[in-house]
Amino acid sequence: MSVRPRPTTAELAGQPPAGAPNQIGADGTQRLKSWADYRSEFPVFKDATYLNSCSLGALGTPVRRAIERCLDLWSSMGASAWYGPWWEELGALRGSAARLLGAGGEDVALFPSITAALSAVGSAFDYRQRPRVVIADIDFPTVSYQWLAKRPRGVEVVFVHSPDGLTVPLEAFERAIDERTQLVATSHVYFQSGAIQDAAALARLAHARGALLLLDAYQSAGQLPLDVRAAGVDFLVTGGLKWLLGGPGIAFLYARPEVRAALRPEVVGWFAHRNQFAFDITHLEYADDTRRFEGGTPAIAAVFAGRAGLEYVHEITPARLRARQVELASALVEALRGAGLSPRLAGTVQAHAGIITVPVPDPPAAVQALARERVIIDSRPGVVRFSPYFYNTVEDIDRAVAALRRYVR
Repeated sequence: MSVRPRPTTAELAGQPPAGAPNQIGADGTQRLKSWADYRSEFPVFKDATYLNSCSLGALGTPVRRAIERCLDLWSSMGASAWYGPWWEELGALRGSAARLLGAGGEDVALFPSITAALSAVGSAFDYRQRPRVVIADIDFPTVSYQWLAKRPRGVEVVFVHSPDGLTVPLEAFERAIDERTQLVATSHVYFQSGAIQDAAALARLAHARGALLLLDAYQSAGQLPLDVRAAGVDFLVTGGLKWLLGGPGIAFLYARPEVRAALRPEVVGWFAHRNQFAFDITHLEYADDTRRFEGGTPAIAAVFAGRAGLEYVHEITPARLRARQVELASALVEALRGAGLSPRLAGTVQAHAGIITVPVPDPPAAVQALARERVIIDSRPGVVRFSPYFYNTVEDIDRAVAALRRYVR
C-alpha cells in the first residue's frame, strides 16, 4: 500500500492550516493561527498524550467557556433564559449542524443521544409491506439494537457480512437490498476499523429498490466533508461526543425534506408539535420540519457545548481537517510499522478516517498499561485504536507507539 511521506514536526505542529483565521500576536501584528495555537486550547496536552478522539473529543477551552456562559445565564436569569438566549441557542445549533452537513436549519433536529434519534426514526415506519432493515455486521451495536428490538413487530434485520472485519463491499449491500427493504442503516465510517464507506453509492443502491438510507456519521462528521443533499442521504445521525468536540448529551438528526413530510414518528415529545407553546394536549400536529422527530426539553448546557465544539470544525473547515487527518494517519502507520507492529488497513490510508487499529495481546490491558504512562488510547475486541486529530503532533504519535511497543515486548 502507499503511505504519504512522513510530515515534519513543523508541518504537523507549527504550520498554519491554509486559510486559518488571523491572530493578533504579542507585538500587535497579525499572523495566521497555527496548529500549535489550536493545540494550546486543549488542556489535556499539558500532561498527557491524547489519541482517543474516536471515543471522546478533547475538551477545548472555548467549549468550557460556553458551558460556563450557560450556567451564568441560569444563575442570573433562571427560567427566563429560555425566552431569549437559551431558545436562540437551540436554533443556532440546528443551523450550525445543518451547515456542516450541507443542509438547511429546518432539516436538522436535536437529541440527547444517537439512540434517541434512531428511536424517533425507527418509530416512523409501517413495516408491514417493507419489513427488512439492512445493517452491516461491523456497524456499531446501537444501530442494530434499534431494529432487533422490533422483531416482535415483524421487522426483519438482515446483516451484511464483512469479509475482513474492516469494511463491506458495495456488492454485498446490493445483494441484500430488495423490494421488501425499508431501510439501509449503516456507518459512514466504521467505528472499529476507521474504513470509509461511499455514502452516495449506498444511497443509489437503496433508492434503486425503493428503500431509504440512514447514515451513522458519528465517526465521520468533523473528519470528512459531508453534503447530505449531494449524496442523496435520507437520514443522517451524528453528535458532539467525538470529532465535533462538544462532548456528551447532544446529537443531531438530518431528515431529507421529501421523505420526512410523509412520516409520523411515534416516539416524540412536546418539541415535535407544530405549535408547541399552545400546549394542546388533545391534538398532535407535527412540525413541518425535522423538529417533528424531536422529544422533550433539551439539555441546554450540552447545546451550548455542542455549538462551541462545532465552531472548531467550521473555522478550520472539514476539507482541511481531512487533509490533516491523512497526514497524521500516514505518520502513525509508518511509526507503527517501524516499531514492528501491524496496523490493520482497508487498502490505503486514504481509505480511512482518523482511526487506525492494531492487534495486540489483551487490548484492555494494553490500554491500562499506556494510561499509566499518560498515553490515552482505547480498545475494541482484538485491537487497540489510535485516533489522532488536528491537535496532535508527530511527538504524540512517536510517544504512543513507543509505549505500545514496550507493552507488546
